[in-house]
Amino acid sequence: MNVRVLLFAVAREIAGTAVVEFDAPQPATVADVRDLLTAKCPELGDIVMRSAFAVDGRYAVPSQPVGVGAEVALIPPVSGG
Repeated sequence: MNVRVLLFAVAREIAGTAVVEFDAPQPATVADVRDLLTAKCPELGDIVMRSAFAVDGRYAVPSQPVGVGAEVALIPPVSGG
């Protein structure tokens, strides 16, 4: 299945794009998507491992399934002062 991962903040800056697309086996979990995203964009490796994921607008755990057509978002850690 085709997966689209939306990137925000520093992840978007590092990747140079707001969306990364790739094929994933079906069924896939958030952990599978995380690993495939890291393989597709190795420059995001450190950020991906420290980020949260959301599926269809809700925070997701690594074991959560990602259905066909689901919206997946990478939410990088935020720091401020």
